[in-house]
Amino acid sequence: MNGVRHFLLAVQFFTRVPVTGRLAAWVGFSPQMLRAAAAHLPAIGWIAGGVAAAVFVAVGAGLPGAAGAFAAAVLSTAATVMLTGAFHEDGLADVADGLGGSASRERALEIMKDSRIGAFGAVALVLALGLKFGLLAALAARGLDVVAVSIVGAHVLSRLAPLFLIRGLPYVGDSGGSKAKPLADAISGGALLVAVLWTAPAVALLLCAHDALHVGAALVALVLAGGWMARLFVRRLQGFTGDGLGATQQVCELAIYLALAWKA
Repeated sequence: MNGVRHFLLAVQFFTRVPVTGRLAAWVGFSPQMLRAAAAHLPAIGWIAGGVAAAVFVAVGAGLPGAAGAFAAAVLSTAATVMLTGAFHEDGLADVADGLGGSASRERALEIMKDSRIGAFGAVALVLALGLKFGLLAALAARGLDVVAVSIVGAHVLSRLAPLFLIRGLPYVGDSGGSKAKPLADAISGGALLVAVLWTAPAVALLLCAHDALHVGAALVALVLAGGWMARLFVRRLQGFTGDGLGATQQVCELAIYLALAWKA
């Protein structure tokens, strides 16, 4: 039953799906439980990706053509933003502001704590969202089933990468004020294995809509994007922050879409 509690705690922490009342009391909370719940972060990708895929297919079926695919990409992304509370997008903007706004490690960390969005953050969000819309529209040209599978797979796999940052890097964020602090302590090997098990069906799902070359390229893109983000954080911050985890998810999701959409 602990696994169910940890999964529901992940839903409560990483989405806006209500886990309240008697159910929340049964689930409970502690920093140790939240660390264990991180193993189910890819499971949140199944939820978010499933919602996004359903919205995309519904809109794409009613609005054919390239313009319809672009509209479907916008609305499906809006659905995930509402579902997650822009959790990862906010991290991307904060990281862009921090690393773009100062060469100093201390100043970068200070900027990242500021909830206000700056020029670098705004530009990063516009570029990331624009690229995402374009890539999803390109995938939609191959069929609604292809883009739906791609969305689910990318959401699941991209949520695995941040866990390797937690496993391998020290936490350098605000220990007192960050909601992500309980996640900062190293994830156990067992928890990481649970996360990998959540992602395995996503790889099988991608193989149903893409050839092995594209799926292999997507996995390579995931590793390269995650490794690049880890190297960036080590070089600039000497570790990771909660915002860095969200930014990593966003970059890895885009890398997967790019690999899947690339013409072989």
